[in-house]
Amino acid sequence: MRYIELLSPAKDFDAARAAIDHGADAIYMGGARFGARQAAGNSIEDIARVAEYAHQWGARLHATLNTVLYDEELADAERLARELIAAGADALIVQDMAFREMNLPIELHASTQVGNTTAEGVKFLEECGFARVILERSLSLDEIRQIRQATTTELECFVHGAICVGHSGRCFLSRTTSARSGNRGECSQPCRLPYDLKDEQGNTIIAGKHLLSVRDMDLSDELELLMDAGITSFKIEGRLKDVRYIKNVVSHYRRCIDDILARRKDIVRPSIGRSTIEFTPNPEKSFTRGASTYMLHGKSAGVASFDTPKAIGESLGRVISVKRHSFSLEGKATLAAGDGICILSPKGMCGTNINRVEGNEILPNKMEGIVLGAKLYRNYDHRFNALLDGSRTRRQIDARAELTLSPIGCTLTFTDEQGLTATIEHNIALAPSTNAAKMATTAQRQIEKSGDTIFSIKDVKVTGAENFAPASLLSQMRRRALDELLAKRKAAPRHHKIMPDTGLARYPYPMVTRYENVTNSMAEQFYRRHGVEQIEPALESLPTKGERVMISSYCLRREIGECLRKSHKLKGDLFIEHGSARYNLEFDCRRCLMMLIDHSQKKQ
Repeated sequence: MRYIELLSPAKDFDAARAAIDHGADAIYMGGARFGARQAAGNSIEDIARVAEYAHQWGARLHATLNTVLYDEELADAERLARELIAAGADALIVQDMAFREMNLPIELHASTQVGNTTAEGVKFLEECGFARVILERSLSLDEIRQIRQATTTELECFVHGAICVGHSGRCFLSRTTSARSGNRGECSQPCRLPYDLKDEQGNTIIAGKHLLSVRDMDLSDELELLMDAGITSFKIEGRLKDVRYIKNVVSHYRRCIDDILARRKDIVRPSIGRSTIEFTPNPEKSFTRGASTYMLHGKSAGVASFDTPKAIGESLGRVISVKRHSFSLEGKATLAAGDGICILSPKGMCGTNINRVEGNEILPNKMEGIVLGAKLYRNYDHRFNALLDGSRTRRQIDARAELTLSPIGCTLTFTDEQGLTATIEHNIALAPSTNAAKMATTAQRQIEKSGDTIFSIKDVKVTGAENFAPASLLSQMRRRALDELLAKRKAAPRHHKIMPDTGLARYPYPMVTRYENVTNSMAEQFYRRHGVEQIEPALESLPTKGERVMISSYCLRREIGECLRKSHKLKGDLFIEHGSARYNLEFDCRRCLMMLIDHSQKKQ
């Protein structure tokens, strides 16, 4: 029996509450500093509120401290880590090995920014006391299986949302064009910009396309394969996403996972409670650049989004007729006033809103790009979003009640689905009831009222109904018992794996390179303890000119049909350019990787 966790992002308390209400087993969110999404920071007070809310259902809070640190920040980082622990965080997600040196009394997770791509690397982290390792997004199923066979630590993988085209933690692209660094939580996302592809003579091969922008991940049809490959936690990307996105996507994955759990006895969810939603989740109706399984089934073309880095939404089909102020679509696609559409035509991509719909005639705000044969996508569904906004989802825990009435008093016990109990006794003389059957019915109705609590009373057993208890007394006892049961739920232990670092593990590679970003003395101490003799200065702190600033499993040559392993026409070096930014593309065909070397004109 093992746990399968659904892990949701949360940028703030409202997003966290929505994630828990809609079925997340855990949420991850940032504190005030040192998180890889600087714009998604939260106060300690907010972290404490989220932890208390999540713990009612046995759900967990993972706090993100996954930026690299400098020596002058170590004291503040440790202080914040300990404050997060005191606030109720259940795990810390970290990139910098300085946190491993701080002897923190909490479960540590190795962030994907650590560069978790190999079995030997993950095994090393496990032996260093990391309870969980978050895998690089570009790994295949076979690579995940190899890691699982070599390790016992929990494995977490992304299953939905935006994909970093570069290997996480090994991308310095943002620093080549600005002072903002992805490893410091400030990525400017230059990978989403339009680029020209040029040969070494300067000839333009492709102009003005988003050559590094890849589609979003959707592995909702691959979850059982991932479970069997050894994944423990399914992670949704999006710590900057709004509550609508959280409601829809979390609900979708909750349904997918529950369908699998319902027919398998070897896996269970780590939290409890049923989420009753009032809409049919559909991830195509939330922010998406188009769905992709990325590299899960091997490296192949078709993962890029050359035309736009923005959300395109759900496909509606093609335009079959065009008039001066309106158009019609093929099939049964339905649009409504207020919807937003994205149009893909031979001249490019553009968008508009729908003003009104009259039968088959659709009248947009503007007709730009709407021509015969153009493909349409809906990137804003007005009716669906109104449904999300109006939904009042509740997550409830089933409980049963036993009420015993006697001449000398009442005893009420609630037992929830996890086996936690709360008992209230009230010593009071009870008169005989004139109608035992009526008393039993009245008692049952009073006790099963759970109101706005997190409990749903599914079964009430009443004994001693020949004794009369007033409804007001039963109501008072019910409230007290449910309050006590809730308090026990909040205080109940959750599964934790706080593991020591004995120092016996040996670093599996010859040296710690500049790409591992050792930027402080504590991280250096960590690697020295584990047998490392040579540590290169961190590229994070160095000029990037002439350096490899991205390593990627995505290959532009493969994407445009010019793979070097196959028949190809493009010879010599290739470059991509945007303004003063210029990168030489290098290809490691043995490992099937693409690298970007910084040749930009930015002063450093």
